[in-house]
Amino acid sequence: MEMGIQVHPSEQFVHPLSNPGAAGICSEMLEVADEAIRAGDYNLAAEIYSSQLAELQCPDRGLCLRKADTLAHAGRIAEALDSYCTAANISKLRPDELRILVENIARTLREKKLSIKDATTSFHSSGNGGHTFEVDAETFEEDPLDLFSCRLCRLLLSEPTTLECGHTFCKHCLEKETVQDCPQCKHKLNQKHGDVPPNGLKVNVVLGSLLDKWFESESKARKHWINGEVSWKKKDYKDALEKYNKAVELAPSKGPLLRQHAELYMETGNYSQALQDAESMCRLKPYWPMAHYIKASALCKANRNEEALQEYFLCVALKPEWTKIKLEAQTVLSELFSSVFESDGQPRSIHPLQGGPSTHPLKPPALLSSLHPLNIPQLSDCSSQDPEFSSLSPSECPPGSSKQPMPLSSIAPKPLLEDANGLASVVAALPAPLGGLKRRLGEDKSAVGPPSKLRRPDETCSSSPPAAVLGGRTVAPELLDSGDMECSLCMRLFYEPVATPCGHTFCLKCLERCLDHNPNCPLCKENLSEYLATRGYNKTLLMEEVLQRYLGDELAERKKIHEEEMKELSNLNQEVPIFVCTMAFPTIPCPLHVFEPRYRLMIRRSMETGTKQFGMCVADELKGFADYGCMLEVRDVKFFPDGRSVVDTIGVARFKVLSHGQRDGYNTAKIEYLEDNKVDGEELAELQKLYASVYVQASGWFTSLKDNMKSQIISHFGQLPGKDPDPQGSPSGPAWTWWLLAVLPLDSHAQLTILAMTSLKDRLIAIRRVLIFVTRKRPR
Repeated sequence: MEMGIQVHPSEQFVHPLSNPGAAGICSEMLEVADEAIRAGDYNLAAEIYSSQLAELQCPDRGLCLRKADTLAHAGRIAEALDSYCTAANISKLRPDELRILVENIARTLREKKLSIKDATTSFHSSGNGGHTFEVDAETFEEDPLDLFSCRLCRLLLSEPTTLECGHTFCKHCLEKETVQDCPQCKHKLNQKHGDVPPNGLKVNVVLGSLLDKWFESESKARKHWINGEVSWKKKDYKDALEKYNKAVELAPSKGPLLRQHAELYMETGNYSQALQDAESMCRLKPYWPMAHYIKASALCKANRNEEALQEYFLCVALKPEWTKIKLEAQTVLSELFSSVFESDGQPRSIHPLQGGPSTHPLKPPALLSSLHPLNIPQLSDCSSQDPEFSSLSPSECPPGSSKQPMPLSSIAPKPLLEDANGLASVVAALPAPLGGLKRRLGEDKSAVGPPSKLRRPDETCSSSPPAAVLGGRTVAPELLDSGDMECSLCMRLFYEPVATPCGHTFCLKCLERCLDHNPNCPLCKENLSEYLATRGYNKTLLMEEVLQRYLGDELAERKKIHEEEMKELSNLNQEVPIFVCTMAFPTIPCPLHVFEPRYRLMIRRSMETGTKQFGMCVADELKGFADYGCMLEVRDVKFFPDGRSVVDTIGVARFKVLSHGQRDGYNTAKIEYLEDNKVDGEELAELQKLYASVYVQASGWFTSLKDNMKSQIISHFGQLPGKDPDPQGSPSGPAWTWWLLAVLPLDSHAQLTILAMTSLKDRLIAIRRVLIFVTRKRPR
């Protein structure tokens, strides 16, 4: 399939015939031509149309256009132009009638001169050490994105603003859009809950400072550029031009900046300056369709349509699907065809595709047979001696000429680009593909143009791909300073950096600890209650990537320290966090309301380490907390907007405290876990009898309770667990014994005494005594 301009084989040409019933037009032959077109055999269709035209007294305009279109599809541009000129001499060509011509000239440029064949970019070493290349035009449409590019405007981030999801964009880009979700990840932003602050978006202070330092000139240029856009919108052209001029001085190689600069000049009527900007863009980015479009627009506004058409063809060649540009190219080409003929119908020499100002004399031929006039009805001969008509095929000669029509079988199509002064001379005037790189001419040896005038600054060919392909900004090593990326709370390199809505950056863990104590920013004191409510602590992805790319060793060391701290915190024997509050028992739920900063930190760390466990002990006036407790495991945490939380936990194991300690405000302990001692033989038989007896006693007591009291117990602790077949099956003993201890009306001291027992027999005896006591004391 053809690359660039793709035409379906079944596409029909429906130019109406001027006189369908005229003598010489054979409908059967036209149907054969239609079948040939559907089959993709354009050469055969062109031969049929030529034979039909040769039979006519006067050329039929519609038939000429059909022939011209098939010739254009077949790549026989020279002959196609002759046929278009014949039709234009009969009646002015409309822009829509030139679509096929424009598309196929652009296709030829794309394939034969620009060597754009597929969607990949590859470099091939040539014998002289240089490089030929094939490259997709889309690669050069915009500035290449890099780490420091805004994904909205594709330019250097200016006033970088980090959203709650962690993605960063230019502040003015976000303000121009209706901020409903992140433009990059589509994360929905809830403006009522702190994603977008009530007083507007805030610049990321750290990133803004880094970009100003690392890319000083470009960063200043972006500020002038943005201010110029504001003035432009206000129609203050003088101020806008002043700002843009400053921006161009600082960043003269930025294609999008030059584009807007040129558009501003065109809006103010200064087409010569706009053309200078456009030519700079074409030199900097030869494969950027927009650069050639701006140049074409400037040339058109300056009434230099002949030169503009070259740029339009190149635009279509680089971006075939750009419908608007194809229509404009067709319009300009239509006007140039019309300008071939004077009002009196006499020919006028024209060179529509040769470079240079339109006021200069134009020498034919420029585009193959050029758009020379063909006033065929007035001619008596079509002699091959007349150079003005030497390119006519026999079928195009008027009746009575010395040339006679040839049989269809003997008509051979002209080779593509046969005329050295034809399309080759047109493309030779176009910009070179890329500075310093040799053009790839493919199989077409006739398409030879002058050497490229575009070179890299050093005028040499390198073994590396051009910068435009590689793209990307890099930070100069001498500008890198790890001190610029330190958390102001821990004074260490950022680890999991998070940006607050007020624009300040902290380590995630540092920020969470601060918000445990105070819902205000540690630096600017702005209230972050809404931010705290969402708990949207997403890492700033750009800062994370900067650290990985430029401070990889320092970040690895920082990560190592963090992992060592987490490892220490996850050791549930050496330093177990202790929540001093109430009695807890194995297998029994223990819901907690957490509001103190120290316990908020403790719960969060238990989640971060992955253990999801901590110890629960009752208070002790002398030691701070009791010598025995129960490990709890977190099943769920629900956070409230003010930082409080409800933690759903369940008891998992008993422990004995070996030593007391503290860490970051909360208590810790070195512990050893407790397990019931196992018995066998006669002791086991005695234990099983006691076990069954106490369970029956416990079940009877619970059944005898009033309904409202049973309902309260069930809602809080659940139903009385069933009797385990093996009383020694669990290291902590049967679950129903702990359920009873939690439900029975005992003080914490008595509960603690039973919790510390490692003999199931002793624990059952104690429970039996309590049951006897509460049964006797209960009012009848």
